[in-house]
Amino acid sequence: MLLPTALAFIMFSVGLSLRPEDFRQVFVRPAALAAGLAGQLLLVPLAALAVVLFLGLPGEPAVGLLLLAACPGGASSAFLTRLARGNTALSLTITVISSLAALLTFPLLAKLVFVHLASGAFADAVGQLGALPVERLVGSVLVVTTLPTALGVALRRRLGQGGERVERAVGRVATVFFAAIVLGTFLAHRHTILTSFPSVGPAALLLNVLAMAGGYALVAAVGAGRRDAVAGAMECGLQNAGLGIFVAISLLHNPPMAAPSVVYALVMNMGALALVYLSRMRLARGCAFGGQQAGEQPRP
Repeated sequence: MLLPTALAFIMFSVGLSLRPEDFRQVFVRPAALAAGLAGQLLLVPLAALAVVLFLGLPGEPAVGLLLLAACPGGASSAFLTRLARGNTALSLTITVISSLAALLTFPLLAKLVFVHLASGAFADAVGQLGALPVERLVGSVLVVTTLPTALGVALRRRLGQGGERVERAVGRVATVFFAAIVLGTFLAHRHTILTSFPSVGPAALLLNVLAMAGGYALVAAVGAGRRDAVAGAMECGLQNAGLGIFVAISLLHNPPMAAPSVVYALVMNMGALALVYLSRMRLARGCAFGGQQAGEQPRP
């Protein structure tokens, strides 16, 4: 209960930094949105397959990494995009759409993994995918992501100029919550992380680098600016690792298959924080990656 509450508060803080106009701009220039969705739904699974083949991962680790790549984006991606001075509205829109799309894409990709890529070794697991927690996906989209963000947007609009002070104060608390979530994830799964990192860590690191770099490049390739590209990188680099862990342990009853999701949950946040640091440092030095997009307002 504490984790969803903390995530909801973080998304509320994100909403305080947004205006309805920010979301309208996402759909006025849909190329970046389409590229971000393509990155999340296609590029990430293909990158995971490339990692599995390149490193020759065996059995459960390989299937677990591919299952992770089939998951939608993580709920914290919009918050980290905001910290990196990226297009938060674009990031949030990609998260919501990809999470809803995962109701169809996740079972499809998972079945492809089990039937065609696992050489029949996990064929019995296919039947378990019918128990995919629809309420978990929809709940994360509505309760944890959409509603708190909408509340933050509405409050910011009501407060007017005074909303900036509230945003800064709430943002500081949200940053503390995020740090506590990352630390709590490590402590809760420290045994799995420490024992699995030597075998799974290189694959998780490589997948994260490929996903973030690919997401950035894909959005930039459609002519979008730095802020949009940062959002694309965050969306592709951050996965709903909790869903991957749930499917591996609760549906498939295969804890070793959950190891890639557990390790990636830590790795992806470290990668995201590295992007936050690099993005803010470049902005501070006045050499932003792609320059400010037309019509964009600088964020505090």
